[in-house]
Amino acid sequence: MDLRSLVLVCSSALLALTAGTYGLKLMKKRNYLLGMELLIVCVSATNAIGFFATGSTVSYEISHFFDAFSRAFGFPIIVVAGLMSITHNYKPSIRLDVVVFAASFAGAFVLVMVSFIANILPYLYLVMWIIFSIYLAYFTKRLLDVGEVFSAVALALALVTSLIIAGIYDFYKIPGEETNVVFNFFALALCTWSYLNAQIYYAYCALERGQRNITGSMGSFLAQVD
Repeated sequence: MDLRSLVLVCSSALLALTAGTYGLKLMKKRNYLLGMELLIVCVSATNAIGFFATGSTVSYEISHFFDAFSRAFGFPIIVVAGLMSITHNYKPSIRLDVVVFAASFAGAFVLVMVSFIANILPYLYLVMWIIFSIYLAYFTKRLLDVGEVFSAVALALALVTSLIIAGIYDFYKIPGEETNVVFNFFALALCTWSYLNAQIYYAYCALERGQRNITGSMGSFLAQVD
């Protein structure tokens, strides 16, 4: 394995670790939409490790499929729906969760298998990520509203960096990308997504905590008034 492949393996391992860790944490919070999507990212990153380490075409195809799933449906639809449980008290049933995932898997299969869609895929991915970013901007504002400034800044950084990656990923070829080791764009993208995974979890917890504190303060105030 050359040094470039080693960097990509390590970056993929970081993404698998963060996605798996925070996905399980969110599952424990019973947010199955968020948790399952991050676990899907973990599966994708784990197969990316296999591809970069061994050149396995099977690992590549699995990683490619789940990458399409997450970029087109996982983050823009499933993660947003999961975060809405804390911003809009959205509580979908298990049955609806299953339907959403099944429909998203079917959509991803079409995107990957239907050849004539390939030319518009980069634009679809970018549009969907912009939609996701708009919601993250709203989530950032909600964090500021409850006084969680540090979490808001951290999430805003994740928003900006991931949007930059989305804008470059399919549209610009980085000079020397096939050989770059230190300044490897794909490795940078993997690390950016790792940071995004972590911040989704911490922002979720911060807004949950901030709303609970405000509710508690209001309850104490009303009790004093009575």
